[in-house]
Amino acid sequence: QVIKCKAAVLWEANKPFSIEEVEVAPPKEHEVRIKIMATGICRSDDHAITGALVVPFPIILGHEAAGVVESVGQGVTSVKPGDKVIPLFVPQCGECKSCLNTNGNLCSKTDLGTSGGLMADGTTRFTCKGKAVHHFIGTSTFTEYTVVHETAVAKIDSDAPLEKVCLIGCGFSTGYGAALQTAKVQPGSTCAVFGLGGVGLSVVMGCKAAGASRIIAVDINSDKFAKAKELGATDCINPKDFKKPIHEVLMEMTGGGVDYSFEVIGRTDTMTAALACCHFNYGVSVIVGVPPAAQNITFDPMLLFTGRSWKGSVFGGWKSKDAVPKLVADYMKKKFVLDPLITHTLPWAKINEGFDLLRTGK
Repeated sequence: QVIKCKAAVLWEANKPFSIEEVEVAPPKEHEVRIKIMATGICRSDDHAITGALVVPFPIILGHEAAGVVESVGQGVTSVKPGDKVIPLFVPQCGECKSCLNTNGNLCSKTDLGTSGGLMADGTTRFTCKGKAVHHFIGTSTFTEYTVVHETAVAKIDSDAPLEKVCLIGCGFSTGYGAALQTAKVQPGSTCAVFGLGGVGLSVVMGCKAAGASRIIAVDINSDKFAKAKELGATDCINPKDFKKPIHEVLMEMTGGGVDYSFEVIGRTDTMTAALACCHFNYGVSVIVGVPPAAQNITFDPMLLFTGRSWKGSVFGGWKSKDAVPKLVADYMKKKFVLDPLITHTLPWAKINEGFDLLRTGK
């Protein structure tokens, strides 16, 4: 049956969300329809609103969520109605080159970067006022019900609190994995983390879990420092407090640069600064923030020639379907905390207020 429910539809760029009644079609073969119970607001959703991440309109955004399976299409075997699940914006098909390679996690079935906004068969499951509405990176969680492909959903512990573990659908996993999986931070090392939003704080947690002895948190909003220290940062610095470029400040603080640096903002100037602040010979810098569309970086290749490594990380390098249930299990065993990453809990109709809080750094 078609389900009529409420969704936050974005009709065009740089406009507020409009809470609309939408029709959600039943799942087709190998698809799953999910009742969304909790969804986080991520900067990547805001990038889609501003055009930094190119998407087709109208669209239902949202990609960091948890819910319960409402129904499944033909051929679905990994989940059943009633299961608690997390939708995966990086799917895991198990058949493409990335899925088959032990080092890979960016499944070729992902909609990231292609911005198609449609299901695998080239159609959408959402209709509003008679118009087709696009999906967002295969998830679309700003709605009471969504439809995802079976490769883009993970069954999780039935006791997990969905309003907390929804963060494992993006922010927490992305940051924590960037440190543990992508950078492979070594015990006793020194790290710098640029950007202390939810993902940046999760990088701090990952660096601490890996045994880093010094974790330098960098943000232009000093209000973020107390929480960063609570989660493991040893130093907090605000670039606005210095006359000289921030990479020079970090070089001096560490006697020649950090072992690992992370850019968790999505700005080209901070990506270059993060690269420059890591050790010239063995430093590793990881890009975690979504790069803005149509912007290029110009940098001195000598920065890399001397031995630095520059890496990118999507979803923390985790193979999503395999890792998400394990991360939820680790959370249930209290191996890490999620509560400090939750600043506000709002009713669903206040989604525009939620984005205002994000944009004002609150």
